[in-house]
Order: sequence, then C-alpha cells, then structure tokens
Amino acid sequence: MIQRKRMAVLLGTTLLTTMVAACSSGSEEGQSGDGKKDDGSKKPEVSISILDRGQIASDEGTYESNRVTKYINEKSGLNVKWVPILRTQSTQKLNTLIAAGEAPDLMWEYGRDYMSTLKDQGAIQPIDEYIEKYSTSYKAYLQAHPELKPYTMFDGKTYIATSARGIDAIANHAMWIRQDWLDKLGLKMPTTMDELMTVLRAFKDKDPDGNGKNDTLGAAFNFNYTGIIQALYAAHGGLWYLEGDKIVKGNFTDRYADVLATLKAMFDEGLVDKEYITDKNYQKERQLFVTGKAGVYFASWNIPAEYRELKQNVPDAKLVPFEPVSTKYGKFGLYQEPPANKLIVFNKNMKDPQAAIKLLDWMIDKNWFDVRFGQEGVHYKLVNGVPQAIDAEKNKKEIIYAPEYAVLDQYSPKPEDFAIMAAQDTISQEYAKLQGESLTVAMKNKFRRDIPFNPTFPELSEIQTSFAPLSEEIETKVITGGTQYTPQWGMEQLRKEWKRLGGDNVDKMAQEWYQKNLKGQ
Repeated sequence: MIQRKRMAVLLGTTLLTTMVAACSSGSEEGQSGDGKKDDGSKKPEVSISILDRGQIASDEGTYESNRVTKYINEKSGLNVKWVPILRTQSTQKLNTLIAAGEAPDLMWEYGRDYMSTLKDQGAIQPIDEYIEKYSTSYKAYLQAHPELKPYTMFDGKTYIATSARGIDAIANHAMWIRQDWLDKLGLKMPTTMDELMTVLRAFKDKDPDGNGKNDTLGAAFNFNYTGIIQALYAAHGGLWYLEGDKIVKGNFTDRYADVLATLKAMFDEGLVDKEYITDKNYQKERQLFVTGKAGVYFASWNIPAEYRELKQNVPDAKLVPFEPVSTKYGKFGLYQEPPANKLIVFNKNMKDPQAAIKLLDWMIDKNWFDVRFGQEGVHYKLVNGVPQAIDAEKNKKEIIYAPEYAVLDQYSPKPEDFAIMAAQDTISQEYAKLQGESLTVAMKNKFRRDIPFNPTFPELSEIQTSFAPLSEEIETKVITGGTQYTPQWGMEQLRKEWKRLGGDNVDKMAQEWYQKNLKGQ
C-alpha cells in the first residue's frame, strides 16, 4: 500500500480557496461571465470527459454545468467544457466520439488496457514534451511518485497523466449484509460460499422482514456484482493470471466455470431479481436494497446514499460489511485498484495542450480539495485538518457528484477520519463508524492480482473488442437459459469463440509480452 502523508499536511498551513456557493454569475474579479478576461481576451479552452453516474439533482444543473464546473472555470483561469460519458457505457461512448471526431481534448478512464487500445489506434498522443515545457506542479508531483511511472507509459513514452490512489480509492468492491436478518433467523455470518448460499436462501424463503409476505430476496447489487463473484474465485474476467509459468486470461481459467455456476444458481433459485439482466443502470436493484427487500448487497465499500435511504425506510435495519467468503480454491480479497488513479489521455487532435497542462497543474496543486469538498463554512468545516460535513442532506444534493471532477487529487483518508468528516446527525455518525469498518474489511484480504497490469498490444485489443459481445451473450445464456446451458457448455463456447477469432496466436503473443516485460519483476 502506498504510504502518504495525512491530509492535514497536504492542506498546508494556509486556508485553501473556497468554492462560490451558488456560482450564479459565472464571473470573478478580473474575468467576465462570458469566458473573457476584463482585457477582452478569451481564457484558454479545454474539454474533458466526465463520468455520468446519475447523481446530479435537476435543480443543481447537469454534468456539463453545475456549481462545481462553474467554480473550476472561475478559479482556474480556463474555460473547461465537460463532456458527460454514461458510466455504464463509458468506453463505448468514448469510442463513438473518437470515431466521429467529436472526442474531448482530455479523456479519462480507469483501465490501462483501454488506454493502450486508444494508443494503438492513434487516437491519443505522447505528453512528455508538454509536461516538460508547460508543467510545474504536476511535473514535481510525478517526481515525488515514481511508483506511477509504469502505469503511464507505452513504448517508452508517457501517454497518461494520473495521480496516486488514496486507500479509499484502492479499496473498491464490498459485500454488505443485514445483521438484523441474520439474528432474527438464527444464522451466523457466512464464511464460505456454501454458507453464503444457505444464508441467501434463508433470506429469500423465511420472511426475514416479518411482514408475512414472500417478498424478500437473498441479494441485490450494483454493477460490481459479477466482479465480486469473480474475485471470490480469483477468476476476474478482465485480468490475466499466472498458471504455473504461463499467463491465462481470467475467463479461461478452470475457476471461471465456478463463477458461472454460482451466478446461474443465484438466478435459477431466485436469490436475486431475475430482471436484473435488463436493469442496465441497476436502479431497480438499488431500490430493492434501500427499501429493505434484500439481505445482502454486493456493491462498493462506500455506500453513504444507500445507507441513509435504507435507514430512513427501515430504521431498525442493521447493516454491516463482511469479509470475502472462501471457496474450494481458498480465500481471496475483493477487487482492489492498482496505485494509479484516473488515467487521463490527450486527444491527438487537441488544439491547446498548454491549456490541458494548466488544468492538471491547477488541479494537483491543492485545488482538488475545494473541487471535491465544496465551500468551507457551507459544506464543511476543518477539524484537525479533516473536512467535517455540516449538513449531510445538503451535501448529498449539492456535492455528492463533486469528487468526479477532481480528476487529479491527493485525497487519502484514514478509517478514523470518517467520524470527523461526517455530519453530526445520528445516521451520519452511525455510517461513519461503519465506513471505517468497511474500508478496513475491504483492505484486509489482498486481492489476487498476479501481474501489475494486463498485456497490451494491437492484436489483443482487436480480439477483445470482437470477443466481448460474444462472451456476454454466452454467459447470459448460461446464467438465464436453464439446464441446457451448463457452465461447462459456457466454458467450451468461450474457448471456442476465442480460438475462432485467433486466440491461440494472441495467447502466444501475450506470453511473449509477459516474458519480455514482467517476468522476474
């Protein structure tokens, strides 16, 4: 785990600039609201993607224009245009924009594989020269974080800008369970997959909410569901694993058959809502959980909004995080991210690289804090260098989406900071304690990542693009198609399609890539 100084040190001894609460005028001293400085010259312009998670209330604006975007434009000396990308379709949307010649100057995602694909396609450009020529703060930051270098480079050149993940950003997936349901049904906390399945069946069949109706489910989830099941078996479809001295793509390991079998059993037995296959934004799943109709929540380690809604709907609910369960292969941690955070690339067709570097410098130079946490005295007050929320409901509406815009930041809280940061109302303090516990649980068991990052070369990118929709179709058949589509059938079909697309040659090239780049490291 990367060690970093406490946030109080990062903040320094001076007060940070504060966000304008309403940002209604779109102007500040020396600048006019139309994007021009008072001398009539236009501010430099840069466009950048932003992940749309559906968190902005209608009266707060849109992902293109809201209090955060207006603050950034006022304080950075730039006109920044934000291009929303739906989170669940992020790479597809970026691909479409790139193909149409409409992609923003800066694009970001979390997957290095995807950035490698963009590099191979010639859609992005190296940035070493821009950093050297235009940067001060970001260049110094990179020198202080050499561990990030391998994640930013292809073919000996820097293509990616990034910052180090805090512990809260390294932690990712988590499993939550209704302790009050366990207690009511006389069940113990599950520690194995078999025990978890037994608990899920009891939650479905034994009326844990006591309303006399057969209306509960074993589990609900967000988009982390399949990734969590994959991690429990150390067979993540998006990663490569070392099997002996060879690397094997996760969904071609023998363990992946158990992933499919588990997902199929949950569907066939009705332990999860069978409509989830078409619930692309997982809003129904979320409602099932927050209204108290599901006993386990396969989701993220940090779920403040869901917890608050659950407690408002079911005040007696007792939700707790629990550790990954073991399988016949052993016990593995849930998904944890590599040390590099958001991966930002430069469109090959961008007009003003200097403006892009200026945005990165401005963001990394402590301004990320105000972007992320809002206005001091309105959204938070500093307590021992830690931002403490003043009004949880106000923050939920006004800045829950704000961290998305801090594209480079240095935020890394400790578990004990959450109680300070939270508002003082009962639910906020209750959740802060749980939040610290959840972060500890999420990091307790090491996620199995056999190699630091995946192979990258054009042939692999091409086959994965063709293979992805085929594998989704095959896996959906296995999960929802009844007894005729067994997990073994699914594995055979996955391997058959991979081979048909040229997978044998790609596997050979991946092994050569591993031997050249990573073996012995």
